[in-house]
Formats: sequence, structure tokens, C-alpha cells
Amino acid sequence: MFPRNAYYDWLHRSPTAREQADAELAPVIQEIFTKSRATYGTRRIRQSLLRQNLSVGRGRIGRLMSATGLACKTKRKFKATTDSKHNLPVAENILDRQFTVQKPDQVYVGDITYIHTKEGWLYLAVVIDLFSRQVVGWSMAEHMCASLVNDALLMALWKRKPGKDLLWHSDRGSQYAATSHRKLIKHFGIRQSMSRKGNCWDNAVSESVFHTLKTELVHHRHYQTRTEAKMEIFEYIEVFYNRERLHSANNYCSPVDYEMQFKSA
Repeated sequence: MFPRNAYYDWLHRSPTAREQADAELAPVIQEIFTKSRATYGTRRIRQSLLRQNLSVGRGRIGRLMSATGLACKTKRKFKATTDSKHNLPVAENILDRQFTVQKPDQVYVGDITYIHTKEGWLYLAVVIDLFSRQVVGWSMAEHMCASLVNDALLMALWKRKPGKDLLWHSDRGSQYAATSHRKLIKHFGIRQSMSRKGNCWDNAVSESVFHTLKTELVHHRHYQTRTEAKMEIFEYIEVFYNRERLHSANNYCSPVDYEMQFKSA
């Protein structure tokens, strides 16, 4: 039987150095987790701590997260919106899964997804710079017409002003094969590339961005209106995803910071 005096000695003892350090570290982890909108796991929290000159193992971070009830948002599967059953011209797969790019504005990739609201579906088209994974163009509408992807690409072209050697990759959706879209890319001297039929891995970066958006935001919200959804998605893309969220492909820098480092090198 455990001696009573030993129990009281243990109860009133001073905390160990390790326990004191954990007590100081836990609020820092809590702050990082909160700023990440409950999206960071141990890997990204560790990288955030390193930026504060705090070297902490993932096991310890996981233990403190569990002790304080911090749990990341869970992942869910979602369906693609690709309509490739058409007789429109399709482009060759020039990109061929070469997802590593040496500088900005060389290769853009894009896709369409949908968001449920009580008013009906809201469709989102994005344009992503492969170099930094930054969303450089986007468009939202209640339809999936070619103008949805045209507007997203035009936004990227206006914002970034890439050179004539830009490669533009998407799936074989009818919007990307539409006459108006092909005229648009021809006008700007853009080379078009398309995924192989039924092969989502050929456009894996776009799929990943949508998966992140759905996991970290959309699947945890119940939008009453399309306007409400548009406001939150705009804020997520432009404020959090592009400027704050640490990206593993960027050596755990945000897309904007990664490009700034490249330009200052």
C-alpha cells in the first residue's frame, strides 16, 4: 500500500524542470494551433516553434496537444466536378506530373470544385502557381460555365503578368476545352496542357489545394447563402492560405513568403 506521508509529499512537491517547461510550452502550442484555425498537426507546429527558436520534438508536441485537448480537423473525401464526356478538342499532357518548378509564373495549374449552401451550389475555380503553390487567380459563381474558369485565369494574368512561355495545365473538363477558353489562352500566347483521361494524379496539386480547403474550412461550415460562402472562401484563400499557412512543398513557408525569399535571393 502507498504510504500516506509519501502521497502528501508527492502532492505538495515542487514541479520538476520538465514540468515547468511543459507548462510554459503548452500556451505557445495553443496559440499556434489557434492561429492555424485548428489545422496544424505536430509537424507544422514544430516548424512554427522553430521559427521562434524553440526546438521541440513532435512526440512532446503531440503529448501536450493531447493533454490540452487540441485535435486537428479531420479529413473527408469529396467528389470531383470534372465533365470530360464531351467532343471538344483536348490538349496534350505537356506537364506530365512535373510539379517542381524553378521560378514563379512558369506553370499554372487549375481546377473546379463545388461548395454546398442552402441557396444551392457555389462553384469555385482556382489558378495555382506551381512554384509556390500560391492561388494566384480564382472565381466563384453559381454555374460551371466556361466563364468561371476564364475569369479565374484572367485574374491570374492581370495580377501576375506572366511571360509568353506560360504553361497552363488542367483536367479535360468541358470548361477548359471550350472555344472561349481556347481563344483566351491563344490570345495571351499560353501553352495548354491537360491531364490524361480519368487520371486525377496528373493534376494532383489542384486536387491537394481543394482537399485542404474542404478539410480546413468548408466541411466544418453550413453556409446559409452563397454570399456567406464567398466571403469565407475569399478570406481563407487570400489571408490564410496564401500568406500564413505553412506549406510542406515550400520548406514550410507560406506561398507568399516563399516567393519573397526567392525574389530577395
